[in-house]
Amino acid sequence: AARLADELRAEQENAQYAERNRRGLDCQVKDMQTKLDEAEQLAVKGGKKVTSRLEQKIKDLESQMDEEQRRLVEAQKSQRRTDRRVNELTFSQEEDCKNHERMQELVDKLQNKVKSYKKQIEEAEEIAALNLAKFRKVQSDLEQSEERADINEQVLAKYKAKGRGSSLGPV
Repeated sequence: AARLADELRAEQENAQYAERNRRGLDCQVKDMQTKLDEAEQLAVKGGKKVTSRLEQKIKDLESQMDEEQRRLVEAQKSQRRTDRRVNELTFSQEEDCKNHERMQELVDKLQNKVKSYKKQIEEAEEIAALNLAKFRKVQSDLEQSEERADINEQVLAKYKAKGRGSSLGPV
């Protein structure tokens, strides 16, 4: 009976010890559960903050991407305008070159005509100079002939006057 009482006491002590350990462990479990709940709340808050930050970053990046898309579209439009302008200027430059070549050909033709005309003018001046010399010679000859004719007329008039005077006298 004493042994049973000792065993009972030992079992009661063990039960009390186990009960104290169980209560201590229950307290630890409650503390741990509280800490876990707090940690979960912090993780949820932190996760929400991180999620919120990431969502904001996504919105910012989407906004930047939209802006870059607009800039890209504007740059492409500008490049198309520039390409069109370059093509227009190239075409214009080619036309100017063609026009320049045509003008150069015209200038060359006109210069050849001018040379031809100068040669014709020189020939005409030579002919005119010859004709002028002939004219002056003919004019000089004419003046000499007129002078001779005047002299001959004067001589003839003297002879006529003499002849009249001699034909009037014997009558």
